[in-house]
Amino acid sequence: MGTGSRARGLVVKTLLLIGGAVLLKRLTKSTTRWDHARIVGNSLTGQKFSMEQASRAPDNYFNFRMLTCPAAEIVDGSKALYCEQAFWRTPHKPFRQRFNMVKPCPKELKCDVEVSSYAIRDVEEYKNFCDRPKDQRPLPEEVLGDIGEHLTTIHLKRCERGKRCLYEGSTPPGGFPNSWNGATYCTSELAILKNNEIHTWDRGYDEDGNQVWGAKEGPYEFKPVPASSFNDTFSPLDCPPWQSMEKRIQGSFILQD
Repeated sequence: MGTGSRARGLVVKTLLLIGGAVLLKRLTKSTTRWDHARIVGNSLTGQKFSMEQASRAPDNYFNFRMLTCPAAEIVDGSKALYCEQAFWRTPHKPFRQRFNMVKPCPKELKCDVEVSSYAIRDVEEYKNFCDRPKDQRPLPEEVLGDIGEHLTTIHLKRCERGKRCLYEGSTPPGGFPNSWNGATYCTSELAILKNNEIHTWDRGYDEDGNQVWGAKEGPYEFKPVPASSFNDTFSPLDCPPWQSMEKRIQGSFILQD
């Protein structure tokens, strides 16, 4: 009996040691640069809304739909994502369309993921790109040819322990050139949170440093929202007459150039 008990105890200890070693290996396995880029790209992809934020502060935020999907893969392995934003009641009429390139940060920079935004040469050709069947979209090789002017680049870092975000970052000091609505430059901030929630804050400034477009109270908060959540949540909240909407949107978001 004693010998059998000792043998069983030895087996249990051995199994615990093996299991602990496997767990430790998993926990200490390093995340590669491309793993970070993949996580950020997946988090940006999908349909998200600023519904909750617009409900809390309708004078400062609209309920926008942001829709993003893969469009092509670049030779260096980076992903080209198509992104459009529209009022949620009129998703077929996007007011902003962009290509976003997601790839690891250059090794010489102290960051994890680089997200660059580009204009689209023919925005009409790409309207509702993600909503279409794949055989009705421009081909990946066409996408690469339609990548236009570089607009902004954001460098993301992993968030410190205890913070709500997974990754966060911004454009470099001084931002990037921008001429919309009297601006001379623009800045962008991006945060990737759990559950595919993202926060974006785009702002334009004139030569004196005065903000001339973009949300003023804080970033837009985009969250995946089940379709059922829209029932009886919004009525005319984000469908004001166009004349008043045109004035308010200048203080809230940038229209399509």
